[in-house]
Amino acid sequence: MFNDTITATATPPGSGAIAVIRISGKKSLDIINKIFFPVKQKSKLKPYTIRFGTVKDQNEIIDEVLVSFFKAPYSYTGEDSIEISCHGSLYIQQKILNLIIKNGARLAAPGEFTQRAFLNGKMDLSQAEAVADLIASESEAAHKTAIKQMRGGFSSELQNLRKHLLSFISLIELELDFSEEDIEFADRKQLKELIENIKKHLKKLINSFELGNVLKKGIPVTIAGEPNVGKSTLLNVLLNEDKAIVSDIAGTTRDAVEDIISVNGILFRFIDTAGIRKTDDKIESLGIKKTFDKIEKSEIVLFMVNAGDKKAENKILEIQQKTKNKHLIVIINKIDETKPEILTGNLSKKNIKYIEISAKNKINIDKLNSLLAETVNYSSLNNNDTIVTNTRHIEALQKAYNAAERVSNGLEINISEDFLAQDIREILQHIGEITGEVTSDEILANIFANFCIGK
Repeated sequence: MFNDTITATATPPGSGAIAVIRISGKKSLDIINKIFFPVKQKSKLKPYTIRFGTVKDQNEIIDEVLVSFFKAPYSYTGEDSIEISCHGSLYIQQKILNLIIKNGARLAAPGEFTQRAFLNGKMDLSQAEAVADLIASESEAAHKTAIKQMRGGFSSELQNLRKHLLSFISLIELELDFSEEDIEFADRKQLKELIENIKKHLKKLINSFELGNVLKKGIPVTIAGEPNVGKSTLLNVLLNEDKAIVSDIAGTTRDAVEDIISVNGILFRFIDTAGIRKTDDKIESLGIKKTFDKIEKSEIVLFMVNAGDKKAENKILEIQQKTKNKHLIVIINKIDETKPEILTGNLSKKNIKYIEISAKNKINIDKLNSLLAETVNYSSLNNNDTIVTNTRHIEALQKAYNAAERVSNGLEINISEDFLAQDIREILQHIGEITGEVTSDEILANIFANFCIGK
């Protein structure tokens, strides 16, 4: 499909112990044979072997390297491919790249190796996008989601939906050919059942995006409460660093302090906020307003109270009213100073989730981490369900669902075959946009432009 040969460094920019330089295309083997000289063995490079030798520019030795050869179509790109493992010096990397380019290759565009893999049929478009997600994954949950999609789990589900729809659309098209004879080939009852199943499946995928999005970016968790209940101390303990200023002076935190950590394989974005209280200080008031803004945007709210606070229950009930659509966890702090038996008894009766800790002495912090992980509804990860994380995919799924709704409504009012076929074709088109069966050069350019060079 491609006449030119591309090259790029596949490892991150900068110096390191080693670097990997890739070559892909018809001239890959010719180029490497001109610049690479194996030690001892003088035979030509064999596919799927690693050879040790030197890279030379005429008589100048550039580096001692390892070279791997992958013959088409059994390579990442589906083309003849070479990987050179050299020392990580920036000077060496640039010299080898320049030498490869001088002998007939060109520098690859961002994501061009993966784009060639897609265009050569090594993977579909959703799998190609999952490669970028896998590279960017920073937690076990994000990695697990990306690896399942890259291995074709999502694609298989979509292909199954398309297969059933294609069989029905072909029968409806046949009806259109015999419209004058008034013959019905497609069983409307079966089609209705199929569309309802497809709608159910699409809705499940659409609903998974909320979880997928936060797993990818980090689940926002707001730490809220009155001044001096230990919010900043807790944040520092969770992050294992002095991120927030800790002081006995009320109102020290006036702006939100954020950081991301992985807890039990899931990314959480913790936000320490200004203490909630009445104040005449304009700056502190702005901080408190921002606290409620952060609460509104959070998935989980950790509301902290002191174990010895006799008014704690009223404060908890008040915040419960303001966080009805959030996961609320009450954190009873400073249990090393006071035992909150009455408070915990009342919270249990009201089915309010709580945990007793001492942030200062790091008591029950592990239990808090476990509680956070349990609070997130990621059973779909453990059940090996598909989780949608890509904005482009969710938009296409929503459009497919809307078209399926029109088919469903059309069957109810018995619309003509040509309108029915049009809506079914639209479902097929939107599903095909995800896997790349229906696509455009503009979409491909936008997707692969976000990849790093060398991937």
